Amino acid sequence: MSKLIFVIALAVLLPIAATAQSKEWRGQGYAFVAPTSTTEGGFGLHIGGGGEGLVYKGLGVGGEIGYLGSADGLRDGIGVLSTDISYHFTKATKSRKFAPFVTSGYSMVFRGSAINSVNIGGGANWWFKDRIGLRLELRDHVPLRSGAIHFFGVRIGLAFR
Repeated sequence: MSKLIFVIALAVLLPIAATAQSKEWRGQGYAFVAPTSTTEGGFGLHIGGGGEGLVYKGLGVGGEIGYLGSADGLRDGIGVLSTDISYHFTKATKSRKFAPFVTSGYSMVFRGSAINSVNIGGGANWWFKDRIGLRLELRDHVPLRSGAIHFFGVRIGLAFR
């Protein structure tokens, strides 16, 4: 199972890394930490990172991988692998330092076995330097299997391009 996850993550993130080789890099990477809550009232911490590349105007594709543990026991957490599409409102401000976005896609939550999920979210990047910014985001992961727990997180992180 871990080899499959590695291959999927590599397939998602390699095209993004390739866009970084062009003169005009049209993508970004990010790392985040997010306090989370679940539908059952539990609390936890979600940490991870990912990247995305813009493929047409503000339309982007990307992926991320993370780890989610409950507040009671971070050691007994789960992995979260996502592939997403996003739209970045690249001309939202004249200075382009503030860049809001929306995102959605497929997520696989795993630990021993996997649960297919969808995710939806939105947020903004504030580029305080040319290549480094603050990323704020709300993200909800909803399982496709009935009775499974879904989790909602308020992410804060670092974006880089």
